[in-house]
Amino acid sequence: MFTGLTSNTKKNIQLDAGALYKNYDPATDTPATASAKLLGATEGGGTLALVPEVRRIAVDGAKGPTKGFEVIDSWTATLTSTLKEVNAESIKLALGAATAEASSTPADYTKITLKNDFEDADYLSNVTWIGKIVGSDDPIMIVLKNALCLNGWNLTFADKQEGNVPIVMTAHYDVTSLDDVPVEIYTPVIA
Repeated sequence: MFTGLTSNTKKNIQLDAGALYKNYDPATDTPATASAKLLGATEGGGTLALVPEVRRIAVDGAKGPTKGFEVIDSWTATLTSTLKEVNAESIKLALGAATAEASSTPADYTKITLKNDFEDADYLSNVTWIGKIVGSDDPIMIVLKNALCLNGWNLTFADKQEGNVPIVMTAHYDVTSLDDVPVEIYTPVIA
């Protein structure tokens, strides 16, 4: 019988949906101390996609993909989830290009206004997913830098159901360091 199962397998299993944070600093924050940075409750977990844009260099005589003749032009990193909390902050996050300010009329509301362009302030310094690994008290962390939602907001509402805010956060390269892929992955050392 062939199997990849070992006595260490159970230590390396990721459990549950984890949590999403904005502007989380892995060097100084912990999930316990960063509760104010939570994006909110989610439904259905999420999906992380780290996809390279690969260019194959064509060379006469090569019969197909040839080792060493691929180049990574860029990476696209997205984190998709559904926020259950429909509030001014989650709506503004999903819209990407929007402002939120207190409304004078009607009072006790936040007015969200859409914009026709993105500003530097619209980008979060990062969106970080933090999840549990069975064999460690320390979490796994995946950081998408310069995160911005580019997919807009679709609100679906129906009887006996809840509204939500689907988000697709995309990491962005920084113009001052274009060779640095805007993703960091921290995995705990499992003994």
